[in-house]
Amino acid sequence: MRQNRPIQSAVKGRRLLQREPIDATSWAYMKMLREGSKTKRVYDVDPYAEVYRFRENMYGLLIESADGMGDVWMFLIIGPGKAMLIDTGFGIGNLKGLVDEITGGLPLIVTNTHCHFDHAYGNCQFDRCYCHELEVEAMNRKQDSHIWDYLFDEQGNGIWMEFDREDIVPFKMYEVVGVPDGYTFDLGEGYEVELIWVPGHSAGHAMYLDKRNRNLIAGDGIISMRVGMSGGSPFTTVTAYRRELVKLSQRVHEFDHIFPGHFVVDLETSVVLSLIEACDAIIANPEDYDDCEERMGREMLLKFVKGLGTIGYNRSNV
Repeated sequence: MRQNRPIQSAVKGRRLLQREPIDATSWAYMKMLREGSKTKRVYDVDPYAEVYRFRENMYGLLIESADGMGDVWMFLIIGPGKAMLIDTGFGIGNLKGLVDEITGGLPLIVTNTHCHFDHAYGNCQFDRCYCHELEVEAMNRKQDSHIWDYLFDEQGNGIWMEFDREDIVPFKMYEVVGVPDGYTFDLGEGYEVELIWVPGHSAGHAMYLDKRNRNLIAGDGIISMRVGMSGGSPFTTVTAYRRELVKLSQRVHEFDHIFPGHFVVDLETSVVLSLIEACDAIIANPEDYDDCEERMGREMLLKFVKGLGTIGYNRSNV
């Protein structure tokens, strides 16, 4: 697949193939951010990550996708007594060392929005990781030293990104701790970050509400390009997604900005209502879709979301 003109970056690793076409708006935003941000920094300890300071105590850690999909955001919040890392990427590069350098070695809470490879394969660099309780089983199934094999061809070369295989930090087992919807993490002196369960993209998909900064870290539940329903359970449907979005919409007065797991960040809260409207239209008539594409060998129907992107679904997960 032909790529857009490469975004200039100092990170280690070179993109070879873009498996998923990126919409023009998301790509243009990322190009402007990555080539023009005055806060961007690449640390020697982990040359695979670009670090952006979005708030006084909140950083976005961006890694290029190792499997040809969308580049990935991780977020680091530094509280008075502890830091919190939300998502861990592919596990390529010394993420733990990077976080320790940024935080000055503060005690760290590691959490995941969901178990997918681009958000959780770096978990093994840490001893304990938190997620929603419905994501625990899937997270534990991926505790395997072969989780990175799909990134390489039969000759051991990267398929979608060229990088040094020895830069994958060796796998080790880690403790997965499941917590319920509404669980609150304390970063010291009453600094609270709340887990908010918003399934659809995965059964236990979670968002994290930084109450002091009034930011919602949304993972893959809100994205400027496409929010995909994975299917396979009652919690990975458009209906389940809409139900929890409605609850989230009743709390929009608690946050001012949304930070997704891919592409455009600092989104306005109005996109929550736009997502609900799109869900309503899908549920009312699943055949009234706006576009259709093949994804991972399956047909995906796309419904436009006003001011955002699309919701991807199929006829079995409405």
